[in-house]
Amino acid sequence: MCGIVGAVAQRDVSDILVEGLRRLEYRGYDSAGVAIIHNNELGRVRRVGKVSELSQALVDAPLSGGTGIAHTRWATHGEPNETNAHPHVSSNIAVVHNGIIENYENLRSQLKELGYVFTSDTDTEVIAHLVAEELKTANSLLEAVQHARKKMVGAYGAAVIDQRDPERLVVARSGSPLVIGLGIGENFVASDQLALLPVTRRFAFLEEGDVAEITRKSVQIFDLNDQPVERDASESDVKHDAGDKGEFRHFMMKEIHEQPKALAATLDGRVIGDEIVTEAFGVNSNEILSKVEAIQLIACGTSYNSAMTARYWFEEIAGIPCQVEIASEFRYRKSVVLPNSLLVTLSQSGETADTLAALRLAKESGYMSSLTICNVPGSSLVRESDLAYMMRAGVEIGVASTKAFTVQLAGLMLLVLSIAKHRGVDIALIKEITKSLTELPVQIEKALQMEPAIKELAEDFADKHHTLFLGRGSQYPIAMEGALKLKEISYIHAEAYAAGELKHGPLALIDDDMPVIVVAPNNELLEKLKSNMEEVRARGGQLYVFADKNAGFKSGEGVKVLEMDHISDYMAPVLYTIPLQLLSYYVAIIKGTDVDQPRNLAKSVTVE
Repeated sequence: MCGIVGAVAQRDVSDILVEGLRRLEYRGYDSAGVAIIHNNELGRVRRVGKVSELSQALVDAPLSGGTGIAHTRWATHGEPNETNAHPHVSSNIAVVHNGIIENYENLRSQLKELGYVFTSDTDTEVIAHLVAEELKTANSLLEAVQHARKKMVGAYGAAVIDQRDPERLVVARSGSPLVIGLGIGENFVASDQLALLPVTRRFAFLEEGDVAEITRKSVQIFDLNDQPVERDASESDVKHDAGDKGEFRHFMMKEIHEQPKALAATLDGRVIGDEIVTEAFGVNSNEILSKVEAIQLIACGTSYNSAMTARYWFEEIAGIPCQVEIASEFRYRKSVVLPNSLLVTLSQSGETADTLAALRLAKESGYMSSLTICNVPGSSLVRESDLAYMMRAGVEIGVASTKAFTVQLAGLMLLVLSIAKHRGVDIALIKEITKSLTELPVQIEKALQMEPAIKELAEDFADKHHTLFLGRGSQYPIAMEGALKLKEISYIHAEAYAAGELKHGPLALIDDDMPVIVVAPNNELLEKLKSNMEEVRARGGQLYVFADKNAGFKSGEGVKVLEMDHISDYMAPVLYTIPLQLLSYYVAIIKGTDVDQPRNLAKSVTVE
């Protein structure tokens, strides 16, 4: 959510800043802007809409200089317009900011009394005026930012420049990620290292509470107590493919088709033959996992749906209690920690604000240990968890997560099987499931061949405004994920229910204008599911069934069946995700929505 890019260099940084913003477009935004210092003059350009609009504005009225900051904004305070776009200025100061300043109203009132005039509705403008005020008595921009941050409450990642001190950039982190890119005779800052890959591969990640002063030749970092600290620099091996959709029209479709490759990558070296390498979860993982007696899963959005799926696996296969909670709820309620509980956080970005806050809260709540399943090395969740499973899904650009979801499920199954092994579960069962897991890439390749049939099926949804998804057992969370994908990118209202709940309310919605999508693998719940489907047919509902080819379903009046290859019960949730992703994509195409960057949504939600 939002994006920050900053640079201090001897060369002109305008193109670097704009290219950095382009590489952060996937995060979601509604406006973009840049501020650059040239000859001790501060220039600023802002535009509503895409980064391309900002880029064209800079062609029409160029800004050049060696020090600058840039930003893509996702509106929180104030509507999306040019006045509210970043950077914000006060006198000689310019600032960009991710996050939310919770006490901005009080600060705004105090600053108005001091004579500061506000021109926007944002909380960010408070930072600019506050730093300007502190500069009246501070010895440097660094000191002014250090004083200002002590007065701010909330989450923020901020970058500040002063036109009177053009060789310097100061940044502060509290809850919202920032990374420093280290160059030769130049240095950079961004909210995501992907923005800086064209100019550097060496990065230092700021820790919570850090403030850093960045010049062309040096980087000085200070902790929450304003004491100088060292943060390790590392070489990034991330390969950024955001500019290449290949043969595909959208990143989402590219990422759907990358799932076999992503699953193979996540299993590579972690499953050898039919044996699981439990060290995949980190140093001392065997010692920690051998003591686990309960699991607490914490996640948001798509990651929450993968956690809901894994709950069935933890309890059925490993035989341990598993609780699942939305991160934003977990952090604001009192909960009971079961003995020897492992806290597992799930996040594609590793920077999801609510999930990160839940992890920090859990550390004070008596959990035995913490583990994160994450796709971004060096992210906050990875650095702050005891154990980490790196997903290796590759960069995911589409806001609607696809390959990250299926790879998360694979990582969760490996965790289930690792704990099951320590608990003495039948080794034959563990080997059987492990074998099924390694066969997934090939089975998903075959499922992707359903694409033409699903594209044709999507035509039925052209005039629909509501859709119901049904599943039973571990397919219920897959129905939830299918509904989420459809609403995210097609803007069709979609809900998911455990099929047995039909009679308890949702059946009232069924008519010939309410399509009902059913996931129906051939398992012990199949006959129950068939009964639920008959309830829909009896009320004139149109059924769309993704069914095991051995389940005995046939297309007919009121029913359209797309057959799936048979797969083991344990792997069925992963496989049945694929046609639901394809369906949501093709419905969105028909609806004419922005598939990769749906309205009002962001890829990485770094505010509460």
